Amino acid sequence: MAKKNSENYLDYIPVYHPDNTWDENDGKVTINMVHKGIYDKIAQKLFHRPRVSHIDLDEYGSFLWQQIDGKKTIGELAVDFKAQFGEKAEPLYDRLVHYMQVLRNNHFILLKGKDRIPE
Repeated sequence: MAKKNSENYLDYIPVYHPDNTWDENDGKVTINMVHKGIYDKIAQKLFHRPRVSHIDLDEYGSFLWQQIDGKKTIGELAVDFKAQFGEKAEPLYDRLVHYMQVLRNNHFILLKGKDRIPE
């Protein structure tokens, strides 16, 4: 009998990816993503792709981004999010887990215990 995977995404602690910087203006966050890889360099030369992309987060994303401190779990962030937005946060856990997966897949955050975090 196979052991059931007991991984709970809400137990992970998100941290900012060290390759990116971010700015905050009037409560809205903009992530500055630098394109460094060899394919990025080729795209910059051939297709005039920018060296840095600026990704603007909405009200919800900006709030969550500013709550990331390298200590709070995703579950704890959910409690903060619910306190801030109330019923507008629902469906809370599905939405939050999906959002964190998108941030991770785009290399904006890393998860302690799941990803190798550079020193």
